[in-house]
Amino acid sequence: MTMRSTVILGTGSHAPEKVVTNHDLALQVDTSDEWIRTRTGIRERRLASPTAETSDLAVAAALPALAQAGLTTADIDLLIVATITPDTPVPACACHVQRKLGVPTHAACFDLNAACSGFIYALDTAAALLTSGRYRHALVIGAEKLSGIVDWQDRTTCVLFGDGAGAVVLGTSNEPGRGLLGTRLGGDGANAELLCVPPPVPGESGPFLRMRGKEIFKLAVRAMDDAAREILEQQGVRADQVSLVIPHQANQRIIDAIAEYLELPPDRFFVNLDRYGNTSAASIPLALDEAHRAGRVRRGDLVLLVAFGAGLTYGSALLRW
Repeated sequence: MTMRSTVILGTGSHAPEKVVTNHDLALQVDTSDEWIRTRTGIRERRLASPTAETSDLAVAAALPALAQAGLTTADIDLLIVATITPDTPVPACACHVQRKLGVPTHAACFDLNAACSGFIYALDTAAALLTSGRYRHALVIGAEKLSGIVDWQDRTTCVLFGDGAGAVVLGTSNEPGRGLLGTRLGGDGANAELLCVPPPVPGESGPFLRMRGKEIFKLAVRAMDDAAREILEQQGVRADQVSLVIPHQANQRIIDAIAEYLELPPDRFFVNLDRYGNTSAASIPLALDEAHRAGRVRRGDLVLLVAFGAGLTYGSALLRW
């Protein structure tokens, strides 16, 4: 019996219209464009309107992905939303997306919380369900409205994050060697307090995202490097055979360090961090869609996805486009 593989049939993304530059932030907190750029690589980020919900961003990213795949919502029987900022704690953001898109009621719908690694976790989950034969087409979305959990008076975090969404439509194929070749997922719960949204404190505003940046930086570089190396070794692929690396867009210095460790030139990495900042689970699918539509990803290319996030979670995925 031929093993079926998971393939990406379409990609889509959405970024809110409102652009907030480093200069804009310097008017409200003690920072500067130079300080932010040299330490993060970020120049601007997008913020959703106060009335927009994460599900709205997710729907806007899903529509072009469905169109590119040549499918309609009636074809979707599995819907996964990777997010740490759902519209409501209950029900899942995926249920709101289902309602707004008109995905059939027989579709399985759920959220997945693995922070910045969420899209890779969701991709792996969807692939397992699709190749089981119980589902035909999956809509996997990474969507975040991080502006709602950021303390805009905390210069150590407010300069980093933005809102956005990215989506892929997945199906299966009998074509040998095509699609998702493998994944490597992991977690380090012992360091979960380094990046978290702590419980609310009565009488205080929030809760807000809190981060210990120096510790996170070191762990992120190590985890992403290990995850990248392990998936390449698992699949018997050399780093120089990879056509494009799409890393989590958190910090330019992290991306530069991964490029150095893998001995790959900077132009082998797709980076849009400067325009969007860190959009958590939306980061990789948003970048993947931009890379695909810009012609940076072509049939037969090996594409490496790698991420690290709160939890602490990390993951990598290798695809043959």
